[in-house]
Amino acid sequence: MLPLPLGQSYDYALPAGVLARRGMLVRAPLGSRQLVGVVWGTAQGGIAGDKMKACEPLGQARLPETLCNFVDWVAQYTLAPAGAVLAQALRVQGLFDETPQRQGFAAGLAGEKITPARRRVHELMCDGHIRTAAEIAKQAEVRSALISAMAKSGQLRRVQLPDAPFPEPDHSFDAVKLSFDQLRAAEHLREAVRKREFSVTLLDGVTGSGKTETYFEAVAEALAEGRQALILLPEIALTVQFLDRFAARFGCRPVEWHSGLSPGERKRAYQRVMRGDARVVAGARSALFLPFQALGLIVVDEEHDQAYKQEEGVIYHARDMAVVRARFENCPVVLASATPSLESFVNARRGRYEWLKLAHRHGAADMPEVRLIDLRKQQSEPGQYLSAPLRAALEQALGAGEQALLFLNRRGYAPLTLCLSCGHKETCRNCSAWLVEHRNRGKLVCHHCGHEAAIPKTCTACGAQDSLTACGPGVERVEEELRAAFPTARVALASSDTMQEPAEARKFLHAFSAGDVDVLIGTQIVAKGHHFPNLTLAGIVDADLGSGAGDPRAAERTFQVLHQVSGRSGRGDKKGLVLIQTRNPDDPVMRALSAGSRDSFLEEEIAARERSMMPPFGRLASLILAGADGELVRATGRKLAAAAPRANGLAVWGPAPAFYQMLRGRTRERLLVHAEKSIDMQGYLRAWLRDIAIPRSVRLAIDVDPISFY
Repeated sequence: MLPLPLGQSYDYALPAGVLARRGMLVRAPLGSRQLVGVVWGTAQGGIAGDKMKACEPLGQARLPETLCNFVDWVAQYTLAPAGAVLAQALRVQGLFDETPQRQGFAAGLAGEKITPARRRVHELMCDGHIRTAAEIAKQAEVRSALISAMAKSGQLRRVQLPDAPFPEPDHSFDAVKLSFDQLRAAEHLREAVRKREFSVTLLDGVTGSGKTETYFEAVAEALAEGRQALILLPEIALTVQFLDRFAARFGCRPVEWHSGLSPGERKRAYQRVMRGDARVVAGARSALFLPFQALGLIVVDEEHDQAYKQEEGVIYHARDMAVVRARFENCPVVLASATPSLESFVNARRGRYEWLKLAHRHGAADMPEVRLIDLRKQQSEPGQYLSAPLRAALEQALGAGEQALLFLNRRGYAPLTLCLSCGHKETCRNCSAWLVEHRNRGKLVCHHCGHEAAIPKTCTACGAQDSLTACGPGVERVEEELRAAFPTARVALASSDTMQEPAEARKFLHAFSAGDVDVLIGTQIVAKGHHFPNLTLAGIVDADLGSGAGDPRAAERTFQVLHQVSGRSGRGDKKGLVLIQTRNPDDPVMRALSAGSRDSFLEEEIAARERSMMPPFGRLASLILAGADGELVRATGRKLAAAAPRANGLAVWGPAPAFYQMLRGRTRERLLVHAEKSIDMQGYLRAWLRDIAIPRSVRLAIDVDPISFY
């Protein structure tokens, strides 16, 4: 099997005397290229041995058979080519190329004439220690180019360094004191790890209840048993505080795995996982495809989070696939959340999952008070988005030396630029979406394809001057209003625009934790996982933003995000307050948030989903056609719909334009399959698509169990 979007494997000849084992890594020719492939099985004998191309084993390197089986299962379930799924497990640049040895520097000749910068390096290196270029540059406050120049002149001496090992987490380094409920749950998880059997446990705890410290005890047990552990996190920004908490418990940080790593870091981490040296990995959804040798535990933190769904390429949900991987590895999986997904909640209620509850916050902290602000009754000045009650609460919190959070899940300054003369809306040239004004950058930006344009002086449609107005608020506009109202407050903005890298997130979180920021304005990037003891006020600027017609998960997703934001308040010894601005105070989501009745909301959602046979009581699959030729895309959609086999308990809807009819310059049409729970959805889709010829210029994407409908 080659890591390419191919649905079949190819026959090759191994050298004489080499035993073919499933998972063995080989270098195999394909056309003019040499690729890393994986022995998937024994050839069927359709090609004579002397006519086969030969492949060469890559030493003893081998993917575990459990991972190969997992790749096959994911391919079958998602209807993705097996080679494309395999690529998820081998996507490391130069994985088996020779790695240059690490280089350090030692003190060399002092030299007769040296600059102040060179003198600082010389004085630093006089202690006889060997340092890397990065360490010298940081400690001596010089540029890296100077280090190379000093090595060339002999003032520094190059030294080859051995490959530094990953630090070993210590399961007994610093166990924290747990509450009674935490101890009970932790012992249950420890026992699950000791059994070395497949199980699924929902760790359901209110915000601030100490879920992380509880599942750390299961990680400690896996370490004590000589096993590896995988902890999945939905976003890179969440790893910053998590890594510090992990180090405080186990004496060092876990191995990281996410898109922010350099190619060298990814290669090194992958090889250590394959050898079994990396004992604990904390990473994004792609870490699920790493070649663990002795996986003893999987934890999915914030299991409800939508970021676990991969929407392009191989389309899969990492939470669901984590359960499958655990079954293949015969190990327990823990799903942790304060707002469990409806699927996990129903599975726990029905007894399919173990259900551990942490009903109280850890220590002396209480749950915050939640109040609704009815914006229909609050009159504000035009262009202002912070109501009088929210402003008063901000003034009180700041006066008491406490911190506040303002949440609005909308990046930029304004979501729409409108011409007051002709009504023209500035839209993306590649997508059927409005351009979002980012005033800090002086740009109009498409959040779907990344297209940027300068903010125009005149309307691009009618040419009218000074007729363009920014409609609606983004976080930048809220920041502008807040600074005007509280000019002495120290304000910080947190979104994916300002926290793209872990280093940026680390710097920001340190500043907020140290009390250098009074008010944090953020999108959903700050909604979960963070612990700020002095944050006592959370204000939700527009709680109605997440509601969306036609999306069966809109209410659930809105509740989850707003509940998580509310949970940032009052986690220390001071009582927290949450103010939610809404124009729909009678909405079930708002009623549940203000009453603190999560389970009653979930019961209402369960009843509604069951009546309409929506997941988890029915099944959905989405087929999305996209291409540059709009008419061809629409004709292909009609052809596809006409060929859909009739089946009891199943309906095919569409084709219809997707929510974003144009995306990245491609026209998009959607078909939706809605079936009873008992229907073999994959079997139906294979039978339907088997004899359909999709034009090469039209791309068909299949999303089994979709969670978004754009």
